[in-house]
Amino acid sequence: MFEDFDLIVSSFQTQYGIRIYSQDFKKMPWKEFSALLSGLAPETPLGRVVAIRAETNKEVIKNFTPEQKKINKEYQRRIANGMSKEKYKREMDRLEKEIARMFQ
Repeated sequence: MFEDFDLIVSSFQTQYGIRIYSQDFKKMPWKEFSALLSGLAPETPLGRVVAIRAETNKEVIKNFTPEQKKINKEYQRRIANGMSKEKYKREMDRLEKEIARMFQ
């Protein structure tokens, strides 16, 4: 999840015209940020990557670019290997701290 932060930043700019690193953004309540994040459209950078990662249809994947195939394969491998509860907690804590820093 942490590796997707740049995609979140560019998706907010693309969809909402919001610059995450701006002073105005720091005033945004967490609940509003969460709602906006949940509402990101498939046409945003994050939405496109999520769609590539989630694709399982071999006929669709066959037509992916080499970069899209790489994104899909890495994600599917990560899913297959699973993530320990400890690593998941560490990653979530790290992401939460990074986002919280933006609201300071």
